[in-house]
Amino acid sequence: MEAISPAEQRFEAIRRVSGLAAGPLVFVFFYFIPTGLPEAAHRLLSVFALVMVFWLTEAIPLPATALLGAALNAALGVASAEVVFAPFANPIVFLFIGSFILAESITANGLDRRFAFSVFSIRFFQRSPLGVLAAMGAVSAIISMWVSNTATAAMMLPVGLGLLGTLKEAGVISDGRELKTYSSAMMLMLAYGASVGGIATPIGTPPNLIGIGMIEEFAGVRITFFEWMVFALPITAVMFGSLVFILGRGCRSAKKDISGINDYVRKSRQELGGWGMGEIYTAIAFLLAIALWVAPSAVAGFFGKGSAASRLLSGRLDEGVVAVSAAVLLFFLPTSVKGLKFAISWERALKIDWGTIILFGGGLSLGKLMFSTGLAKEFGGAITGVSGATSLWGVTAVGTVFAIIISETTSNTTSASMVIPIMVAIAKGAGIPPIPVALGACLGASFGFMLPVSTPPNAIVYGSGLVPILTMAKKGIVFDVVGFFIIMAGLMVMSPIMGWV
Repeated sequence: MEAISPAEQRFEAIRRVSGLAAGPLVFVFFYFIPTGLPEAAHRLLSVFALVMVFWLTEAIPLPATALLGAALNAALGVASAEVVFAPFANPIVFLFIGSFILAESITANGLDRRFAFSVFSIRFFQRSPLGVLAAMGAVSAIISMWVSNTATAAMMLPVGLGLLGTLKEAGVISDGRELKTYSSAMMLMLAYGASVGGIATPIGTPPNLIGIGMIEEFAGVRITFFEWMVFALPITAVMFGSLVFILGRGCRSAKKDISGINDYVRKSRQELGGWGMGEIYTAIAFLLAIALWVAPSAVAGFFGKGSAASRLLSGRLDEGVVAVSAAVLLFFLPTSVKGLKFAISWERALKIDWGTIILFGGGLSLGKLMFSTGLAKEFGGAITGVSGATSLWGVTAVGTVFAIIISETTSNTTSASMVIPIMVAIAKGAGIPPIPVALGACLGASFGFMLPVSTPPNAIVYGSGLVPILTMAKKGIVFDVVGFFIIMAGLMVMSPIMGWV
């Protein structure tokens, strides 16, 4: 089944062709027009313009654009090749690689599906259709804290369709209008839950790691795994509650008897069988990684940041080191000694999203050059002048809205790579704390809810045929607005607590 309609496919084709034509023209225009900028900043501006057009239109694959931008910057003498390509080996890149391999192992061994049906087996969620809806969102959100939102949505779609089929066969929701409303709500809960859950942990979605990496690179502040969760989990919980309240409003009149759901869940769990060695080993490696990610902050909180134990763990247990170590461990744990099979194979590990890793490196490279050439400062002054925002929360609001709007038309990873360095530059230029500004843009990049092309989960559930485009747009704009206020409230409350202002 197509993820988008023929009309949307035509629009996407036109968008890409337009980008292929506009990108080089924009590059030539900015390269030859007088700007008054230093030579390196002027050349970078032309490359930046080309990259932005290609990223927004997806004229060529996004990672290819990231590599093109880096190559052009080196070729045009914006900086040496060593400087341009160094960010591609940033330690955060290895956190990407390790966490992606862990997530791939979770999916490959069926640990995510086992967890999903374990939650659905809880009696509390079987009391009403609203409970089933909330369970769908909770499962999607929790899984997407550790696995990509795309993989989460793809895995949860057949589960959601199975639940809908059971409710329909049992006559729980038989009225045509009510069935249509509930089916749309179920699919949107699946998609939105996956997007919202991803912000709760650093590895939940690429924009989080991009934000953490750029804050450390450009603001000189390191946000640990534990600190991120302390900050982001409350925002995730409030946003999830909003999802349940708004999407569940039309489902409260449904019958209370949900006969059949328990049988469906029990049958599905039986089909999974007992725990396999691959699942056990993956769970061990995953839990070990979480423990080591949290350990430095826990020790610092107990003994103090200046203690010898805290300094030792902080210096040795970098998040990237932990992620890679846990991932490599999977290649040592045998599921079959006779067949030399392990918890994950290299062939399966190769399926991780290498494109996102390259895209992150390209975005970080562009951001670093923007600061070193002074282009970021010029951007900051221009945007501040246009928007009129100069206060901390005014600039944060501008960055958050900017990221949300951009993420409706392009990937959240691209949105974060584009917006975060610009907003950090604005904050520095205005003399305000850069971390809340960067985090507003970071979280806003994950809040694209309106269109099938906004996020892969949106496209996946739209492809089910159960979510009319108008319904997605109406609900999506509501959640965009609600999400903006939740992000702002979360930043205003948590930033002083975390010491970021």
